[in-house]
Amino acid sequence: MWQRTYSTVTTEVTREQLWKLFADVNNWHNWDTNIEFAKIDGRFEAGNSFILRPKGGPDVKIKLLETIENNKYIDVTNFPLAKMYDEHLFEDTPEGVKITNTIWVTGVLSFIWVKLVAQKIVDDTPTDMQKQIAAAKKL
Repeated sequence: MWQRTYSTVTTEVTREQLWKLFADVNNWHNWDTNIEFAKIDGRFEAGNSFILRPKGGPDVKIKLLETIENNKYIDVTNFPLAKMYDEHLFEDTPEGVKITNTIWVTGVLSFIWVKLVAQKIVDDTPTDMQKQIAAAKKL
């Protein structure tokens, strides 16, 4: 299993603002410059799925495995012979809200999907978190 985690702490937004940003999947394209669109039918809750199209890539179906309002969500993307999990965690700390993103890939062909998909996501995470904070501030 391959896994990477990145965290940052901010006083600029609340956990509630971050949750509202992520739960509004159909508007992710307004702040995530790496995607063409994301679309969910129904609620942002465990068991539901959404479609995301990375810029220049094919549509990808992502399933929400766990959602705890204002706290965290975990999703999974199924690839041939591998799965990529993505956890977003929002925690109050004395220094501010700690935002943690952990991505892990499992499966026989995980090394291929790390190279094709996961590593780029991880590399972009610090910049993406700053975009998320900026967008959540407007909510």
